[in-house]
Amino acid sequence: MVTVEFTSQLAQHVDCPTETLEAATIRELFDVVFKRNPQARGYILDDQDCIRKHVAVFIDGQLLHQRENLDTPLGPNSQVYVMQALSGG
Repeated sequence: MVTVEFTSQLAQHVDCPTETLEAATIRELFDVVFKRNPQARGYILDDQDCIRKHVAVFIDGQLLHQRENLDTPLGPNSQVYVMQALSGG
């Protein structure tokens, strides 16, 4: 089972609790998350179904650099961390 966790900044806008889900790829994981929380899609993916530029996804502590390919495989016990980048000054 894959654990997915979202930063508190994202949780301020949409209901996205930490969950443990069955998924073999990032796409499958996000499909389950978005089915449960449809509002989360717009915060995480753009209109081309790519990870937004201001969102960082870490799989087992490694930054996912490929924003267009959601077929990135997950291990059976992977931990996915989704954070929204903050900007300003």
